[in-house]
Amino acid sequence: MTPVKICGITRVEDAALAAELGATWIGFVFWPGSPRFVTRAAAADILAAMPPHLTGVGVFVDQPPAEVDATAAQVGLGAVQLHGDESPDAYLVGGRRVIKALRVAPESSESAADAVWPGATLLLDAFDPVRMGGTGRQVDWTVAAAIARRRRTILSGGLRAENVQEALARVAPYALDVSSGIETTPGIKDSARMRAFFDAVRRAAPPSPAGPIESTSGAQS
Repeated sequence: MTPVKICGITRVEDAALAAELGATWIGFVFWPGSPRFVTRAAAADILAAMPPHLTGVGVFVDQPPAEVDATAAQVGLGAVQLHGDESPDAYLVGGRRVIKALRVAPESSESAADAVWPGATLLLDAFDPVRMGGTGRQVDWTVAAAIARRRRTILSGGLRAENVQEALARVAPYALDVSSGIETTPGIKDSARMRAFFDAVRRAAPPSPAGPIESTSGAQS
């Protein structure tokens, strides 16, 4: 099965279901501007209750490296996901495991992605002038497919059970990231939608094994 990250986790029961269904990662949003914001203490409690195979990923937007470091240490994160205009020099320190989000605008091209933290895992999400993710908007899959052929890519943006098989067939990403497509309200996951999403991913072919998230420093999770 293609690796799946369930993002915007705020409740232990949603994280537990993600683990049961075979998620590889769960994402916690530490940007205060998000409706899915969660505190360090809450995220740490949730992650501590999960099986060891489930890795926590922290989502940040232009937050200081020291804050990112402290959050990762307190929560026990396996990787950080950056959605702002962060500089690689400031965040790729000590082999930190990093995912860099790229918001794909209508005029985006695969060549533009080459300049974004070369060698890093990219997460492709739909462009929004205000919201930094979780918009429910679909990425241009033609552009996403071209990027996925050149870079290790996690596909996000408007994914749900009804379209994920087509997304996998057209884009062939390394992994998937879903949040709003399995929610009732922001931060509250719907168990039926989550089960349907994983069922659809499992029915897609060909399966791909889970692997490490890589950073530009070559670190692995």
